[in-house]
Amino acid sequence: MAESKAVILVGGPSRGTRFRPLSLNSPKPLFPVAGRPIISHHLDALSKVKGLKEVLIIGLFEDKVFAPYIDNAAIEFPNLNIRYLHEYQALGTAGGIYHFRDEILRGHTKQFFVMHIDIACSFPLNEMANAHMKHRSICTMLGTKVNPKEATKYGCLVADPETNQVLHYVEKPDTFISDLISCGVFLFDTAVFAEMKKALDKKESQHQTDFVSSSNDELRLEQDILRPLTENNNLYVHITKQFWRQIKTAGSSISANALYLEAEALEGSDRLAKNTPGGPEIIGAVYIHPSAHVDPTAKKASCVLHSIIGWNSRIGSWARVEGCPVYEEDSSMMKNGVKSQSITILGKDVTVMDETIIRNCIVLPHKELKSCFHNEILM
Repeated sequence: MAESKAVILVGGPSRGTRFRPLSLNSPKPLFPVAGRPIISHHLDALSKVKGLKEVLIIGLFEDKVFAPYIDNAAIEFPNLNIRYLHEYQALGTAGGIYHFRDEILRGHTKQFFVMHIDIACSFPLNEMANAHMKHRSICTMLGTKVNPKEATKYGCLVADPETNQVLHYVEKPDTFISDLISCGVFLFDTAVFAEMKKALDKKESQHQTDFVSSSNDELRLEQDILRPLTENNNLYVHITKQFWRQIKTAGSSISANALYLEAEALEGSDRLAKNTPGGPEIIGAVYIHPSAHVDPTAKKASCVLHSIIGWNSRIGSWARVEGCPVYEEDSSMMKNGVKSQSITILGKDVTVMDETIIRNCIVLPHKELKSCFHNEILM
């Protein structure tokens, strides 16, 4: 494989509430899913790509947010040089890539992966690279098929079934186009920087004509780059049938957690919990963090279903913490003044006392719950 690098787009501190209260104590890229920070799953896949030596993390977080993690990641992934690059302002999903193009091109880079942070995936990157070598166009994107009813929530594409050349691409279309969507993983040849320069020049020309005041450096990957590549026959898709899931909300992290653990179980990972004499009964693919304690009597004395239990939290005996399984991406917390049916989330340092039921609630950090609550956001 040609000399390559990778870029992981992590965004910045969100003002939204879709991942709260979990994001109050941990930025989403570092939130643990299947016992590892979300970004570690990306790095694990990149560490297995032949010839890939450097990973650039681009985002709006302060440097100090990622510094401790990168120090630990350097030990976990010794074959990767991992660096964080801080955007000076929001530049868009392609603007940050173009702004740091010199860092990407340094070392005679021929091609580079781009990965969005908010996805859980099997990441068949070597297979993508092999497909890319066959056509040698500017970009190969990873695609998968989803339920047609859900397709319009993503970037949809139509591809030639024989060559996999993308014939049509639309980001979140108003009407159904295709059940084949973008997974948010791309392999670019460095020729894409010339296309980005064209897109920026075009935007600047339009701003001067329309007298629009906005950042000329802001560039969107899906809208400003992928569509022109499609029109110029420079975009291909590698379709995966393995697992893929978007992690936009706290609820989606539970299903992503299950997908990663099930994949590890198939691989025979030694990280997964096993039944031991005197310990809790383990059913299915389970990971127990070293900092977590599960009482051996928990099966008979308490119940946790479809829930996320925050750091340093405690569930008492005969307590029940229960949410509703999430099958679709719905970020609304309230509907008609009532808490939406979704998972239950306990923030950091929450104690649920003995014989207490917490059902379909979001609990902010540092609370002690002595009575039962249903369908509430507990501030």
